Amino acid sequence: MVIGVHTPEFSFEHNPENVRRAVQDMRITCPVATDNDYAVWSAFDNHYWPALYFADAQGRIRHHHFGEGEYQQSEMVIQQLLAEAGSGGTGHDLVSVDARGLEAPADWASLRSPENYTGYERTENFASPGGPVPGKPHVYTVPARLGLNQWALSGDWTMEEEAITLNAANGQIACRFHARDLNLVMGPAAPATPVRFRVLLDGQPPGEAHGADVDGDGNGTLTHQRVYQLIRQPGPITDRTFETTFLDSGAQAYSFTFG
Repeated sequence: MVIGVHTPEFSFEHNPENVRRAVQDMRITCPVATDNDYAVWSAFDNHYWPALYFADAQGRIRHHHFGEGEYQQSEMVIQQLLAEAGSGGTGHDLVSVDARGLEAPADWASLRSPENYTGYERTENFASPGGPVPGKPHVYTVPARLGLNQWALSGDWTMEEEAITLNAANGQIACRFHARDLNLVMGPAAPATPVRFRVLLDGQPPGEAHGADVDGDGNGTLTHQRVYQLIRQPGPITDRTFETTFLDSGAQAYSFTFG
């Protein structure tokens, strides 16, 4: 039996409606328990998103895996535990999964950019002149040149512990990255208030390199708080400069992830 446990990383993930929407969007059919008070997280002394724990028929933890990857190894562990429990007909062939969009595994061979946060508590490599101004509205600028894995803001933003919020239209987030995919955890700060945005890659519309949440011209809309896939490159992976400009105020961003 598979049971999912959702332990929030960001404050908006405490909202049950956001969890229900994500479960539906990802077509998850197993039960998903919410762990808003971190009781399960603490009981397992867990420190990772995601974390997989494999229990045998006696309830003993026999294997675990932290982070993405090793999907075939995980499936073989499940097959072994099912066989030990006397479940017949499981076989030894590995399931072929046609994962698309955000569900596709990272291109580990080309990945040179780590996850990064936008809030001042955990951000790294923030390159706007003067650095972060915690907890106050501030007009930031993007430097003329970004080094690999540096990021910066342009426009009137407020940087809090876990997120940044745009106070006036036409604010920008820029990042220099090396990965097939670039995603941003973000959404409108006010519920039911869409925020339009436009993505550029090396100063041009992304074209075939657009992610699932933008079109070829780079246009997209924030409708609720979740992971937005903005770039998925089909060709050779090199250092690229990503920019997104929000045409409306009220955008809120939490973290970059790459794949």
